[in-house]
Amino acid sequence: MTGESVCAVVVTYHPGTEVIESFSKILTQVRGLVVVDNCSNVDERERLRAAMLGLRFQLIENGENLGIAEALNEGIRWAKSQDYPWILLLDQDSGITNGFVHQMFAAWESHPDRDRVASIHPRYVDPRTRVELVGPRASDGSPVFPMTSGALMPGWIFERIGWFASEYFIDLVDWEYCFRIRAAGYFVMESDEAILLHSPGSPKTVTVMGHMFQSSHHSAIRRYYISRNCIAFYRRYFFLFPGLVVKSIYRQMHDTAVCFITEENRGRKFRNFLLGTWDGLTGKMGKREGL
Repeated sequence: MTGESVCAVVVTYHPGTEVIESFSKILTQVRGLVVVDNCSNVDERERLRAAMLGLRFQLIENGENLGIAEALNEGIRWAKSQDYPWILLLDQDSGITNGFVHQMFAAWESHPDRDRVASIHPRYVDPRTRVELVGPRASDGSPVFPMTSGALMPGWIFERIGWFASEYFIDLVDWEYCFRIRAAGYFVMESDEAILLHSPGSPKTVTVMGHMFQSSHHSAIRRYYISRNCIAFYRRYFFLFPGLVVKSIYRQMHDTAVCFITEENRGRKFRNFLLGTWDGLTGKMGKREGL
């Protein structure tokens, strides 16, 4: 397999000029590119249109923010309509490195049961610190909570297990799909060679009573979706993968506690955390207004 068989899908939301400049680098490694814009402002859309004409990629403009999951689904549907057998998913704040696609395919070809591999993930490196972002591993050595950005996926998986969960809107979309892959008997794997430069938000290290904590500093709106989607995720997968879900619960409890101890705007974040937890327990999903 080569990049000729790949269409990249990039979701944008208020993209800066550096995001648009990255499209040309992506196109050196893949055959096609579809950019799905989630209701950026007029000037940002004009820059995307100009880039589209110059670089000849497909642009899908959403009149409202449909969330990351539905935007990915739109891009994937377009790629499949053009008969691309492989799809590379990328966030706007991620950057592929030289030889990325070739290294991803090399990892896939080395897998002993490659026809059942449904998602291939790179190693993630913070471009600011050059530190690799490492998470927990499953018993087969694959990452438990890989990110959607950088995932190389065969188009057939969406026909067999469905699309990304648009009701999640944002947050845990990647976790849910990878657990759905595992539940269906397919494999998630990692390339040892491919590196994706990925900025993990705005984490900060703080010291409280002599103890150092790294806080994610997600917005109050994100705190709602994280808490709500965690509940929905746990309810769906706990009895299928109890050990892996317990790892997620511990991780999220730690992150939430650090948020409420160290971050600003804690009152609003706590309110949204409670609201999200309630909506998760009562099954209220989709985009939430008034946050």
